[in-house]
Amino acid sequence: MTHHRSATPAAHATTSREVVGAPCWATLLTHDLAAAESFYGAVFGWTFRPAPLGEDFRVAVHEGKPVAGIGSLASALRVPVAWTPYFAVEDADETAARIRERCATVAVGPLRFPVGRGALAADRDGAVFGIWEGRLVSDWHSWRAQAPVWLRLRSPDAFEAAIFYGQVLDWACGRPGCCDVDYENDEVVLSQEGTVLARLRSGAVEAARNPVDLPRWEVHFTVADPEATVRTALRHGGSVVRRDEGGESPAITLCDPEGGIFTVTERVAPRQG
Repeated sequence: MTHHRSATPAAHATTSREVVGAPCWATLLTHDLAAAESFYGAVFGWTFRPAPLGEDFRVAVHEGKPVAGIGSLASALRVPVAWTPYFAVEDADETAARIRERCATVAVGPLRFPVGRGALAADRDGAVFGIWEGRLVSDWHSWRAQAPVWLRLRSPDAFEAAIFYGQVLDWACGRPGCCDVDYENDEVVLSQEGTVLARLRSGAVEAARNPVDLPRWEVHFTVADPEATVRTALRHGGSVVRRDEGGESPAITLCDPEGGIFTVTERVAPRQG
């Protein structure tokens, strides 16, 4: 997970303990950082700046605001090229223990970084996610409100998944800053202070041949014109792997040249809840 330095003093930066359980970032782990910057810069108009996690990480910025992170550690960590969501936790070690106790997997970490500690895990169905303890992106509340990134879990059973994540990440625990869980149109809806942060949907197939049908966290990026974004992605070596015309807004799932899967939707859709 990546962060950037800000003029705001660290003492005033949002920390994971203030928003326990909330999705707090998304990072692409890739093999070729320069190639990823070139592709995503063209597709989304992102620029990139260094992150305090080291020379292998960058923060993607759009219109002056941080959006997501890119790190070239896929080979070193022996993980596939993938976009991964991170969830804020109070104690990475305690959360890792909860994950293992529930027959899920902690694949990497917790590892220590200059601004916190993180780990990569997979739930019982194989959906990969990260946990993060420490300082968040400096204007995290603005990042959440603008919703440049939102998430959907495709799971064999959304309700069972919600129980797992609720126990691991303290969803609906009643603490200040925790996430609320509701049920809407056969989906589990995760929100915080009225802002929808993620949705959990049943229907994934554990033995699916197509990777988009496997249990996984979809990372959605909101754009003004999804079709224009798709055309740009195709020109730069990306491919379309699925079109989902249902719901409030079409969702188009793409694959970058190195195999990283992501989804684009219209900018207004995620903030409607």
